[in-house]
Amino acid sequence: MITEKFDFLLHPALREEFERDGVKLSFKAGDILVEPQKCIKIIPLVLKGNIRVLRQNEDGQELFIYYIKEGQSCAISLSTMMMDKLSNIRAIAEEDVELIGIPSPVARHWYETYPAWRWFVLNTLDFRYEEILSTLDSVAFKKIDERLIEYLATKSESIQNNSLTITHQEIANELSTSREVISRLLKQLEQRGMVKLFRNKVEIISLV
Repeated sequence: MITEKFDFLLHPALREEFERDGVKLSFKAGDILVEPQKCIKIIPLVLKGNIRVLRQNEDGQELFIYYIKEGQSCAISLSTMMMDKLSNIRAIAEEDVELIGIPSPVARHWYETYPAWRWFVLNTLDFRYEEILSTLDSVAFKKIDERLIEYLATKSESIQNNSLTITHQEIANELSTSREVISRLLKQLEQRGMVKLFRNKVEIISLV
């Protein structure tokens, strides 16, 4: 049941508005859901699949921030929506995704009206804040080989699959480094028996 994923819907009046105003949307793997410098028109509540969230700078370089999984929403979208700002992220469907989109005006009304929704928003912001701090710590204090292993493990866990369809360049983009560095490190991991490399694919053997 959807209330098992989003317990704020146990509130009868909120559930009624959710069923009236929520929009069911589907996306294919690779579809872009949110782009930088665009208005946040909906707040996603993910029912199936997961979404990769990236931060993009002025030069177009991207840094992986977090995944939005089943039963979750996007903290940055929630914060941007409440502050009525333009998006500063790119969100991409990691696999086929089904979600309920809550129009931003409705989400703002819920925040003022329903404590259950307000708690969900604040809890989401707190959870993602910890993840963002972890990302910053990784960038600031971990070596690139450690970050690569952590990235592969997180990506594999997010899609529940040890076979990752991704290019060396895409990994480099998300870790803000060069393709040459990633290719060299992946080759080292392969030599250590931790991964197996194929064209546009990385198969994880063991990252321990």
